[in-house]
Amino acid sequence: MIRLEDTSGGEISRAISEERHRMGSPATGMVLTMLILTDEEYASDATEAAVLSARQHPMRILTLIPRPGRGPDQIDAQVMVGGDDGPGEVAIVRLRGDRAAHANSVAIPLLLPDTPVVAWWPTHPPPVPADDPIGRHCQRRITDMASAEHAQVALAERRSGYVPGDTDLAWTRITPWRSALAALLDDGLITATSGIVEAERDNPSAILLAAWLRWALGVPVELRESEGPGITRAALTDADGEIGLDRPDGSVATLIRSGYPDSTIALPRRGLPELLSEELRRLTPDEVYGFVLASTADGTWEEP
Repeated sequence: MIRLEDTSGGEISRAISEERHRMGSPATGMVLTMLILTDEEYASDATEAAVLSARQHPMRILTLIPRPGRGPDQIDAQVMVGGDDGPGEVAIVRLRGDRAAHANSVAIPLLLPDTPVVAWWPTHPPPVPADDPIGRHCQRRITDMASAEHAQVALAERRSGYVPGDTDLAWTRITPWRSALAALLDDGLITATSGIVEAERDNPSAILLAAWLRWALGVPVELRESEGPGITRAALTDADGEIGLDRPDGSVATLIRSGYPDSTIALPRRGLPELLSEELRRLTPDEVYGFVLASTADGTWEEP
């Protein structure tokens, strides 16, 4: 680890290049730059998740931690290249004093040329990520409504500030649910007339899953409260009965279909590294997320 005190973006970039040269590994093979904008509380977990994701997507990880308030106006950094931190490059940058308001000027010299840029706000994202000085440089902008105190408030903010290229880990968390439910409907033999989604209270992923079912099938979908963890049930009703998934333990789901014996499928809750890796496999706008997010505007998704 290289520690730099009272430094600049240019000096951090040089430190990364020199460490690459010292290790005999030129700065090639990086597929993107990830900018993480967070506070001290979330910085360690967010950086660790990105480092683990870098094993699938070699990248330069820049964790920017604003520290406004009293104290010297300076930039301090820790730089790590390769080794236990995987094939990527990591710079944890603390912006102190007045420098806290100028993360953009620090990040620009550190962006890899001719590669996509992804921004991630683990908590407290700007109202319109695409209008943020950091977000303007990015092809993808990742937020996480699960970190918000009130899911409905966060959902309304993400909806009103949405620009193609935005996504949210609350949406990413329901990919296995959407895939499993879509597979159940693939044979075209089911004509759903209604649906339900059960989850612990104030769960943004449950709201998005219910909205997706209604948007995709054009049927009413009820959101019900359960003890959790996370989403515990998603089911559809047709003329022959009910078909759906029941996951009370957050790990294994039971496939329920009227007239057929129950079966089980793995449906584990995923950690941040897996969620980030999924998002980084696709750097183009997720149009379905945009459509589903817009469909929540009619106010029918109030918690029970």
